[in-house]
Amino acid sequence: MTTDVPGEMTPEQATALAGRIEAQLNQVLIGQPAITRQVMIALITGGHVLIEGVPGLGKTLLARSLARVLELDFQRIQFTPDLMPSDVTGHVLFDSQTGDFRVRKGPAFTNLLLADEINRAPAKTQAALLEVMQERRITIEGESFDLAPPFVVLATQNPLDQEGTYPLPEAELDRFLFKILIDYPSHEDEARMMEMVLDGRLPDSLDAAQLTPEANAEGILALGRQADAVILDRALVDYILRLVRATRDHPSLVQGGGPRASIALARTAKTQALLAGRDFVIPDDVKQVAAPVLRHRLRLGVDADIEGQTVESLLEQLLEQVEAPRQ
Repeated sequence: MTTDVPGEMTPEQATALAGRIEAQLNQVLIGQPAITRQVMIALITGGHVLIEGVPGLGKTLLARSLARVLELDFQRIQFTPDLMPSDVTGHVLFDSQTGDFRVRKGPAFTNLLLADEINRAPAKTQAALLEVMQERRITIEGESFDLAPPFVVLATQNPLDQEGTYPLPEAELDRFLFKILIDYPSHEDEARMMEMVLDGRLPDSLDAAQLTPEANAEGILALGRQADAVILDRALVDYILRLVRATRDHPSLVQGGGPRASIALARTAKTQALLAGRDFVIPDDVKQVAAPVLRHRLRLGVDADIEGQTVESLLEQLLEQVEAPRQ
């Protein structure tokens, strides 16, 4: 049974609710608290998430668990090279019994859409998500359908050096609020995971997670309203702008963050502050979300790539070089 969640809540209630949701997710995604926190931030902020990692690290389990804990409508699309755009959004069918055409809605008509291995489908199919990700609307044969909030795409991506992968178009990448990197668990966490599965305390089936619903769609929207109310000082707005503009001026980068990156940093920093139990943003909140907001929006130059530089290392440098306001 879903925990009763008021339509409006206090900041303290919001922080407590988010903490309970994270605790449930951490029961099944062992040893990855940073991943669950970042997914929570994106969900509350109302943004889409791209998760990159090799198969078998719990990406699909995380999405299914999130849908269960939040009682959200959930659909999964397995992206393959032969997937068509209409397989994502839907199409029009002729009903021979009535003699009329009717719309058959695709799996994108949901709250939480898992786009599994999104980069195994060609760009034409990936582009089917562009309108729905940006406008929360789907157009089929000239007829538009608005999606009920919240609507979040949780896409998984295999590393680009794996066989049979396609790079995501830059326009699509920019529509993801976060790009999250998920790695292998530590030795200790993997040992704990094995023990829990063997003892029956942790299911190894994606459909068997015994999780308790903590909220529903309205609860998530209420959390989002609380995050919007978090105070962002003008000095921190200036810090965010200087940080993003530094990516545009860096000699090793041929593409820096645009205005959408600045807005994403501001909004996710406010959500991070809420989850930390504060009604105001501090510089560390911005630093916590900088990498997942920026890493997929930056592009290395050829020389920098040859020299062994990475987007991650450059982001670390910029966070050290760009002076943050004093708290």
